[in-house]
Amino acid sequence: MAKIEKDIVVAVPVKIVYDQWTQFESFPEFMEGVKEVVQLDEKRLRWSAEIAGKDEEWEAEITDQVPDRHVAWRSVTGATNAGSVTFQSAEDGKTIVSLELTYEPRDAVEKVGDALGFLERRVSGDLERFKQFVESRGAPTGAWRGEIHGDQVEKGSGTKTS
Repeated sequence: MAKIEKDIVVAVPVKIVYDQWTQFESFPEFMEGVKEVVQLDEKRLRWSAEIAGKDEEWEAEITDQVPDRHVAWRSVTGATNAGSVTFQSAEDGKTIVSLELTYEPRDAVEKVGDALGFLERRVSGDLERFKQFVESRGAPTGAWRGEIHGDQVEKGSGTKTS
C-alpha cells in the first residue's frame, strides 16, 4: 500500500471548510481527473474518474464522520483505497486541513506513476484548488452536519445539497 499525507492552511473558519468538504458532489470542480461523484446515501459515494489515462469507477463508504473534526472513508468496490481528512482551527479564523490517503497501485502504469510521484502531485494540486474554491466562495455550497460511526448514522442539522 502506498500512502500520501498532505496539509494545507485555508483562510476561512473550520465550519465553512468542513461544510464544503461534505459536499462530495462538488469534488469535480477542484479535483483533477474526477468526472463525477454521486452521493448514494449518507454513507456511500460512487466515483467516476480518469486515473493513469483510464476511466475508473468505484464505490466508497464513509466509515467515520464528525462535524468540524474529520471524515474517513474506504473503497468497497474498484481499486483499493482509504483515507481521512481532519480539520483543525488555526489562528485568525484559518483552518488546517490534513489529508491522508492510502491506495494500492494495480498495474504497471499505476506503479510507475506512483514511483514518479504523479498521484502525490495531483493530491497537492487538488488541495490547493479546494483552498482556492472555498476561499473564493466565502460560504459553503451546502452542509451535512450528521455523524457516522461505523454502521451508525446520526442525522444532524443542516442541509444536504449537491
